This record gives sequence, structure tokens and C-alpha cells, in this order.
Amino acid sequence: MLLLALDTATPAVTVALHDGARVLAESRQVDARRHGELLLPAVDRVLAEAGQKLDAVSDVVVGVGPGPYTGLRVGLVTAATFGAVLGVPVHGLCTLDGLAYASGLTEPFVVATDARRKEVYWARYGDARTRLTEPAVDRPADLADQVAGVPAVGAGAVLYDTVFTGLRREAPEHQSAGALAALAAEKLAAGEELPPPQPLYLRRPDAQVPANYKVVTPR
Repeated sequence: MLLLALDTATPAVTVALHDGARVLAESRQVDARRHGELLLPAVDRVLAEAGQKLDAVSDVVVGVGPGPYTGLRVGLVTAATFGAVLGVPVHGLCTLDGLAYASGLTEPFVVATDARRKEVYWARYGDARTRLTEPAVDRPADLADQVAGVPAVGAGAVLYDTVFTGLRREAPEHQSAGALAALAAEKLAAGEELPPPQPLYLRRPDAQVPANYKVVTPR
């Protein structure tokens, strides 16, 4: 197995190559505005560092969010393109699951990422490998009673640490494609079927057509 993992659902543009046993190479750059510009060079860099060619990849895994529409679709479209060109399967994994896996926690906790609009994407976990709830998007203030004192990881928890008072600052703040790849490799080796690469948007795109917009057609 040679698994190419990528995720652009958060400000971190991250790519990794995994051989089924370990991460061979990984790249992560945090820049919320340059997903499209940074992703393909990161793929080239990771392949070069691992001494591999793209046609050696046997599987592609992509973070499916939740995340903002524009950034998330960069990774999904790229993964789908690689899958089609190489003729290999493309698997999806929840972005929050990658952060949870990277935390290594063995106790119940929450993962939260920044959803903008003063909201967070979040979910509960029993441990680093077990998600207990579906991903959701909420205002931090509305979660205060649910998450107070509960161990928490992720950039959303860092941003709203007065709400996520159990914040584990030693845990990774941003997504790691290496963790996503390791989780996918573990699941595939156990015979689990991974979700399809379908986006978890959870809400409508920021850019929308005005309600009173009129379409002008040529005569």
C-alpha cells in the first residue's frame, strides 16, 4: 500500500504519504487563503522527499470536512482527479477524526475547529479513534455547558478557550495529513470500509446570490 493523504478543510494545507506502516513524508502549511496555490506543490514535495512517483500511489484519502466551502473543495477535487488519473480508490475521512487521532487521547474529549462567523465545527470522542457524535456547527457560547472542563483539542478550542476550558494545549492545533493517513491505513488494514469522499459542509457557502437578483437574458 502507498497511501496519499491530503486535507484542505481547515487553514492547514497538509499532504502525507503512508506505506501502510508509517508516514514516509508529510507537509503542512497554515494559510487559509492559498489552498489551491499550495496543495499541488506540497504533493510534489512529499513524493520527492519519500523518493516515490505519483503512479506508485495505490489509494488516496481526503479530509471531507466539515470546513468552509472554498477550501474544502480544493482538496476534494484534487483527490478525485488523482483517483481518476491513477485509477485508484479515493476514500474520505472526517477532518475532525484526523485531529482526534493525532491527539492520542484515551479519555472522552471534544475536537473543535474554527468555522468562522464566530462558530466552531465540533464533535465528541470516546478516545482518539472513536467518534461518538456527528460533526456539528455551533456558536461556542451555546456549547458552554456541554464542554466546560471537558478535554478539548483543535484551533476552535484554542480560539475560544474561555468556553473550551479543558483545552489541551499540548495537542495538535491544526490538521495533519500524516495522522489522517495513519488512521485510514489502520482502518483499511482492519477491513473497514471508509466513507466516500463527499463533503461535509454543514451550512451554505459564504457567497450567495442576493434574494432580489434578476437574471438578464439576451433577446
